[in-house]
Amino acid sequence: MQELFSKLGIDWKLLIAQIVNFLVLLFILWKFAYGPVLAMLEKRQKKIEKGLKDADEAGKKLAESAEKQKEILKHARTEAKDIVEKARLQAEKSKSEIAVEAKAQAEKIIVSAKAEIEQEKQKTIAEIKSEIGGLIVAATEKIVGEKMDGEKDREMIEKSLNEK
Repeated sequence: MQELFSKLGIDWKLLIAQIVNFLVLLFILWKFAYGPVLAMLEKRQKKIEKGLKDADEAGKKLAESAEKQKEILKHARTEAKDIVEKARLQAEKSKSEIAVEAKAQAEKIIVSAKAEIEQEKQKTIAEIKSEIGGLIVAATEKIVGEKMDGEKDREMIEKSLNEK
C-alpha cells in the first residue's frame, strides 16, 4: 500500500495530517460558523412565522372590525328610518288633529255667526215693527182724524202685524 501511495505521489503522513486538519477545520466551522448561522436562520424563520401569524390575526381583526362597522351602520340606518317614520306619523297625526281642531273652530264660528245674524234679524224685525206701528198710528190718525187711546192702538197694531 505504501508502494501504491508512493507511485501515486501521495505521502500518507501528509494525507493523515491533512485529514486531521480538515476535521479540525470542519469542527471549528461547525461550532463557530455553521451552528450560529443555523440558529440565526431558525430564529429568523420563527420571527417571520410570528409576523405572518400576527398579520393573519390583524387581517382577521380588520375583517371583524369592518363587519362590525357594517352592522353598526346598518343598525344606524334602520334606527334613522324608524325615527323618520315616527316623525312622519307624528306629523300626520298633528296635521289631522290641527285639521279637526280648525274644522271645529270653523263650525263654532259659523254657529256663532248664525246666532249673531239671527239676533240682528230679530232686533231689526222688532225695530221695523215698532216703526211700522208708529207709521200705522200716524196714518190712522190722519185717516180717522182723531186720536185713539194707547191700548186700542197697540191691539190694532199687533193684530195687523201678526196677520202678515
